[in-house]
Amino acid sequence: MIKRKFCVAPMMERTDRHFRYFLRLLTKQAVLYTEMRTTGALLYGDTERFLKFESCEHPVALQMGGSDPSEMARCASLGQQAGYDEININVGCPSNRVQAGRFGACLMVEPGLVARCVEYMRKVVEIPVTVKTRIGIDKQQSYEFLTRFISTVAAAGCKTFIVHARMAWLHGLSPKENRNIPPLRYEIVHRLKQDFPRLEIILNGGLCSLTRAYDELKRVDGVMLGREVYKNPYMLVGVDELFYGRDNVQSSRHDVLNDYLPYIEGQLGEGVPLNAMTRHIIGLYQGLPGSRRWRRELSEHAWKTGAGIEVVKRAARAVIESEVAANAC
Repeated sequence: MIKRKFCVAPMMERTDRHFRYFLRLLTKQAVLYTEMRTTGALLYGDTERFLKFESCEHPVALQMGGSDPSEMARCASLGQQAGYDEININVGCPSNRVQAGRFGACLMVEPGLVARCVEYMRKVVEIPVTVKTRIGIDKQQSYEFLTRFISTVAAAGCKTFIVHARMAWLHGLSPKENRNIPPLRYEIVHRLKQDFPRLEIILNGGLCSLTRAYDELKRVDGVMLGREVYKNPYMLVGVDELFYGRDNVQSSRHDVLNDYLPYIEGQLGEGVPLNAMTRHIIGLYQGLPGSRRWRRELSEHAWKTGAGIEVVKRAARAVIESEVAANAC
């Protein structure tokens, strides 16, 4: 059983394997999601690279984008073989590129097709097949539209729905604007849980603190945070105790960084550029003295050809110096 009380949202160009490894130094219990992988990439691209992850990342879910039931089933099978704990179908992304590929939020108007994808995928995998969606799209804003989608897909065997509590406006708003402009409607997601008590309903969208997110467990089965985690990843250090009754993983940001350094060195030895890893830890010292120097050191030097671990160590020393100076005052 995957305990989805707290999940970290799939984010394109963010929740790659380097960032997920880093997050595991902060929380052992939260469910992590990959950035979306399309069926085309998995079937005809560098499949091994796209599916690669570290064993410490469990529980980890593979998010997929696609709409052809047979291709979705083949990719789900690849995900299970790779060791993922869950396959998640993207029915929430509003970008034009995703719409052109006939997946993402535009699939909300085709619940029968999504249901067939779920059905085909469940025939070939034993791990859960879940759906991440919005509360509606464009002119399809009624609660009846949403419940018809949920009912149809649930009938195919999907038991878990992650619901971003905003409409997706496919015409007139960019993906970034779709994350902020459509108003949050938490009450819609709460009502879904009331009307579908046997389904697992996870609330996504706009949650910015652990205490606010934890309060939502009174009304839904779990919560999912994304951009706030990327901006301030250290917030996750409180997840295991608050949401799962487990001891915190680490007590200080410096401990987390010290545990991440061997991973960075190992990846550098495999030819991975430093910036591929350090870009994800820019927010580690968010709000503390020295955070500006930390960001500047990494931003100015980590991208350079041949940049090594000393860049990170030098940035960490700058943070410590700033902390000492601040305490002296």
